[in-house]
Amino acid sequence: MTWSTREIAELSGTTTKAVRYYHEIGLLEEPDREPNGYNKRYEVRHLTRLLQIKRLTGLGLSLAQVAEMGTTSDGHPSVFQEIDAELEATVERIQGIRQELATLSRPGATTDVPTGFQDVARPLRENDRALLTIYAQLFSEESMDTLREVLGADPHGALDDAFRDLPADADEATRQALAEHMAPFVGANGSVTMEPKASTPRQAEAARNAVGQALQALYNEAQLDVLQRAHALSSTVEPAARPETPAKPDTADD
Repeated sequence: MTWSTREIAELSGTTTKAVRYYHEIGLLEEPDREPNGYNKRYEVRHLTRLLQIKRLTGLGLSLAQVAEMGTTSDGHPSVFQEIDAELEATVERIQGIRQELATLSRPGATTDVPTGFQDVARPLRENDRALLTIYAQLFSEESMDTLREVLGADPHGALDDAFRDLPADADEATRQALAEHMAPFVGANGSVTMEPKASTPRQAEAARNAVGQALQALYNEAQLDVLQRAHALSSTVEPAARPETPAKPDTADD
C-alpha cells in the first residue's frame, strides 16, 4: 500500500508543505512515482521517517541536528544530553518566574523593588527603591539576602530618615553632625559588603561605575557629601555593636 503526499502528511501529523521541505533539504528520501510520472507513492519507510523527524523535533532537535543524526541516533548521545541541559535550565527559569509571579500576586506587592523586598521596603523613598533595583541586577543573591535582613531589622530608622530628609542646601554643621552619627555604621566598621555578580574584572568595574552613577543621580549633593564624610570618619570611630548594621550598603568606593 502506498500513500499520496496529502495522505502521508495527515498520517504523520504534519503538513504537505513540511513534507516537501524535508525532500528539499535531504531529510526525507524522495518516493517513487506513479506510472504517469506525477503522483508520488509514499511507503511505510517514508511514514516511519516522518514520524521519527516529528519525534526528534518535538524533543527540541533542530532539523540540522536531525539530518546529521540520520535515521539512527546511535553515537549521538551528546545531542540529547545538551538538549536535556537546556530544558533543565528552562524549567528552572520558569520555576523562578512562577515564584516571582506568586510573590507579585500577594496583596501589597509592588514591582518597583526586587522580589522579596516588598515587606522591608515600605519606609524607603523612591530613590532608595530605584537603588535597590539596580543592586539586584549587579550584586549577588547572597549580598541581597543580607541587605534584606538588615533592612528588615531597621536598627536605626531615625538616622536613616534624617539622611533621607536631608535637603540639598543643608548647612555645614548639619552635614558634619549627621556624618558623625553615621560613621559607626558605614565603611569597614559595619556596613553590608556587596559582592558583584561580575565574573570578570571588566564587569566588576562596570558594576562599580554603574553604582556610582546611580548614587549621583538618585541622591542630592548634601547626601553624597555626608556619605563621603561618614566613610572618611569611619576609620577613626568605634564600629557599631552587632547586630546593628546600616540600612544603606557600603558605597564608599563607588
